[in-house]
Amino acid sequence: MGRASALLTPRVLAFGALAVALGLYYGFHESLPNTSTWGDVAFLALVLMPAVLGLVYLALPLNAARERELLLVALAFAILAVVLHQADLNTLADFAKLGAMAFAAFWFLNFFEALSWVVLVACIVPWVDAYSVWRGPTNHIVHRHHHVFSTLSFAFPVPGEASAANLGLPDLLFFSLFLAAAARFGLRVFVTWLLLVASFGATIAIAVAWDKPGLPALPLLSLGFLLANGHLLWRAFRQNRGDVSAGSSRH
Repeated sequence: MGRASALLTPRVLAFGALAVALGLYYGFHESLPNTSTWGDVAFLALVLMPAVLGLVYLALPLNAARERELLLVALAFAILAVVLHQADLNTLADFAKLGAMAFAAFWFLNFFEALSWVVLVACIVPWVDAYSVWRGPTNHIVHRHHHVFSTLSFAFPVPGEASAANLGLPDLLFFSLFLAAAARFGLRVFVTWLLLVASFGATIAIAVAWDKPGLPALPLLSLGFLLANGHLLWRAFRQNRGDVSAGSSRH
């Protein structure tokens, strides 16, 4: 017990320090110097997004909690997000949404019996997301009901401005799912986190370069998960094939 506490303490301290730093930024970001468009993109991709999503990385050991506890925490965060949104405390509501998506992903991962299931999801969701953003419900919401998109997304405010870049809640859900899967199945956790975060920054950069109001984030996110763990996934695939072949030969 003492050893576990000693290991968790640095994470708790880092989480607290990061939360304070983010609170200060979100509270005073409009007072900061306004930079160029690409300066804003660089700040979001290299500073703000890693800081926000670092909270999920630091909370990752909690994904080992019991299924019921994870579900209850996810529901509690979701209810808190609704209450905070109704009170016009949108920044706090956003972080409650982040908590809800993270714990929902931790809970959902318990239904994945094998790593191959996660890989299958990583291969399917980019196509669903791309259709939704370009021709489906996400496209309709972004262009005709922007207030709904704001409610169902997380804002990354730009320094020196009142504007922000947004990630949809499903993006945060699958980010947390892939990261937790890396931890659960013995993959490269930090490299996975690094490439998942980088994928969001790359998506924003491409959207700015192509002058698009929004692009699907899950294609690059899924690619980041697969690239971070490619050799381990291939090794697991070959091992499973070997086990199946050995079982067949015995019969």
